[in-house]
Amino acid sequence: MRFLFIAFIFSGMALAQNPTFQEQRSALEAERAGLDRDIKKLDAQIKQTDSLTKAEKQYGQQQQERQRTDLTRRQKEIDDLKEKLSELDAEMRKEKGSISNSQTQIQNTEATRKAINSKLAVQCRDLEKFIKGSLPWDTEIRIERTSSLCQDLETGNASAEEGFARLRAMYTEEIRFGDEVQISNRPIIRNNGETVNASVLRIGNQWVVYQDDAGAFFGVLNRKAGKDGTYEYKWKEELSFEERQAVKNAIDVKLSRKPPQMVTLPLSLSVGSTF
Repeated sequence: MRFLFIAFIFSGMALAQNPTFQEQRSALEAERAGLDRDIKKLDAQIKQTDSLTKAEKQYGQQQQERQRTDLTRRQKEIDDLKEKLSELDAEMRKEKGSISNSQTQIQNTEATRKAINSKLAVQCRDLEKFIKGSLPWDTEIRIERTSSLCQDLETGNASAEEGFARLRAMYTEEIRFGDEVQISNRPIIRNNGETVNASVLRIGNQWVVYQDDAGAFFGVLNRKAGKDGTYEYKWKEELSFEERQAVKNAIDVKLSRKPPQMVTLPLSLSVGSTF
């Protein structure tokens, strides 16, 4: 037994002193050291990966939170925008309704204006017809002014306001024409074709008489209705002594040859008298 133990010790010493064994041992230890280093590197990489994974997870959570916040904000903005669009749409509908009402009112106003212009044109033509049948005193001027307004009203060149103002002025002028007493010196064509200078006195629409400058001829304008509804005016020159004196007296008073006084003219001197 002792012999075997001693033999084992020598055998172990022999193995320990074997160079191949030592090399293998060193290689194994070096390999183990390398494995340890690799393990440490792997541990470091794992820790680094875990840290990156954690950071990425945290970043991902932050991004998701930001996205949720952004989506919530955007949804609120979209809701606010929809509400504003709805309000704007309501305002636009209201504005369109107002514009439509305004256009309707404008059309009604234009139609009313056209109707007024048409009515004024009819009245203007009536006035024109009246002037043509009234005393032949500055007739051309009066008819020209009236015809011009009638044409402007009929063609739409005159507004209702302008037409009314002008027509009213014409009526006022014709009323004044029918009320005033006017005398003028002008040539008169007598019934025989002779032209004489005379003083012509017009008293409203009732009397038009003349006396020539020499005091030799007298005349009274008379009117006669024709079959077609028109009127013809002609001088009545065969006057009685009373009629001639009445004409002379009226003209002298108007020309201030005599003091102011009441002058009585016979009804036979009226324009309405027939011949």
